Amino acid sequence: MTRTTSEVVVIGGGQAGLAAGYYLRRAGLDFVILDNQTHAGGSWQDYWPSLHLFSPAEYSRLPGWPMPPWRSGFPPASHVVDYLREYEKKYELPVHRPVDVKSVHRVEGGYLIDTDGASYAAAAVINATGTWSRPFWPSYPGMREFGGTQLHAADYRTPDMFAGKRVGIVGGGNSAAQILAEISTVAETLWFTNRELKFLPDDVDGRVLFDVASDRARALAEGEADSGGVAGLGDIVMVPPVKEARERGVLHARPMFTALTSDGFTDGHTTETLDAIVWCTGFRPALRHLRALHLQADGSGIILDDNHVRGAPTLMFLGYGDWTGPASATLIGVGRTARAAVNILARRGKVDQS
Repeated sequence: MTRTTSEVVVIGGGQAGLAAGYYLRRAGLDFVILDNQTHAGGSWQDYWPSLHLFSPAEYSRLPGWPMPPWRSGFPPASHVVDYLREYEKKYELPVHRPVDVKSVHRVEGGYLIDTDGASYAAAAVINATGTWSRPFWPSYPGMREFGGTQLHAADYRTPDMFAGKRVGIVGGGNSAAQILAEISTVAETLWFTNRELKFLPDDVDGRVLFDVASDRARALAEGEADSGGVAGLGDIVMVPPVKEARERGVLHARPMFTALTSDGFTDGHTTETLDAIVWCTGFRPALRHLRALHLQADGSGIILDDNHVRGAPTLMFLGYGDWTGPASATLIGVGRTARAAVNILARRGKVDQS
């Protein structure tokens, strides 16, 4: 098998991997980015077509080059895909695709990355695989007996398949709100959540959320009380489709059902029918390729110190949300954590990145 050697291997070619590539190029480090997608654009190319950003284009940028303006409102996912593809070209980032990383092993001097093709040796690894490839399905009684359609938000595309049906939307996040807003234009929808929802004020968008997350990180670093950050503000960002759904009176969540039946659900007292369920229940980090490393973990996941695995300063994690840095799962937030991660590697390699 062919083996390629680099100072740094970045696993994942989405927004986090590209941000890492930008700073690795500035640092003068030799690197390669391995991406399992067939085309540039990261997971944005797999989202449902109607998905929009929470912020204007000028507040949704990777380091170095702003996202081109969008004609009005918040940009759709397709605009983000175009931006990421042009970003990759602009900085001539060395992305190899499609490359499926199978496993990462420690070897003398660094790591060996085995893929479905060549293998790669590196002194350091930046893991930026995101979560989209690992949708989380909860376990509820009766799921196997339910005779209707079940799909995860990761597989949702358009509301057409639900026209005229009675559809349950499960989940208390923004994906659930946006998908419900769209499906409710063609079907009867029932929204199920585990807790009472709090809707953000209409004038709060991604710009405010990024500032709040940044302020929380600063406060915690200085030993101040935890404000709760974005979670303290609320659950649902009121993007235009969700506002419109509110005006139609369909944004009413009900407590989670206790079980599914062959043709619907029960809350333990009454039973109702459903034709379909969309599980908007989130995702988990895509980390199976790291199993051979036997990384130290606690109840919340692999233990990190300053973006790197505890005791392994050359194994970095990037782009997984607050776990790897405030707002690091966002376009505007990932640049800051990418810069910090690469600075650590650059100092270890005695490369000046002033």
